[in-house]
Amino acid sequence: MASSNVNVSALARAAVPEHSTPFANERVLWTDAMPGGAHWSGVLRRGNTLRLTDAEGRANVSALFYNHEDRSERYNMPDTLKAQHTAHLTTGCVCYSDMGRILCSISSDTCGWHDPLCGPLDAGAMEAKYGEARYQTHRNEMHRSGHDGLLIELAKWGLTRRDMAAPVNFFSKAVADEHGRLRFATGHRAAGQHVDLRFEMNVLVVLSAAPHPLDPIAIYAPGPVKLTAWRSGTAGADDVCRTRCDENARGFVNTERYFL
Repeated sequence: MASSNVNVSALARAAVPEHSTPFANERVLWTDAMPGGAHWSGVLRRGNTLRLTDAEGRANVSALFYNHEDRSERYNMPDTLKAQHTAHLTTGCVCYSDMGRILCSISSDTCGWHDPLCGPLDAGAMEAKYGEARYQTHRNEMHRSGHDGLLIELAKWGLTRRDMAAPVNFFSKAVADEHGRLRFATGHRAAGQHVDLRFEMNVLVVLSAAPHPLDPIAIYAPGPVKLTAWRSGTAGADDVCRTRCDENARGFVNTERYFL
């Protein structure tokens, strides 16, 4: 048994690349644009990075992550925050699955704070805040909540409401006041900010660009997002996400053994 354990450890180390590759135009696989209020889903393979860019400084991107090979394994917010001793995500943080593996890691981030706590905007709160605007009357100017946008995308992959989890709200910052109440940090976002999600597994990604539930703006005006995918490789031995804490180092080993 001891010899077997040593061999597995050696194989796991051998699976670790020297480093991942930063963004370069020649490595881009595809680009896409997601209008404000729209939704998107797709599969990002292990070793690819997806860059989300806030085009106009008004974006909120609610994101869910699922193991593409076994979609019962999905992003787990409590484990992600507990393992990394944090209440927000930025460079060096990872998104854990409920199996202790790393679905994706944040390899670069010019925004500095992403909200994992507040969940998506739901239809009731949206209508109470912004009023009703249905497709039949408003066409592409309709109001759609983040919750409904995520559900629409989940249905395309055979998933349902029971498969929903608490998403990450990229580009949004929510902080607690002196009474412990969460409030939206206005002025946090800026046009051109980006966050790079490097995928350590083959992951089904589900996105909604609807407003953050705590955003105080009085009109429904979510901002557009640019999507850019490129072949980056996975986290190297000295990667900032791997070395952030001992828990992340173990999470990467768990993930790499899954692909041996």
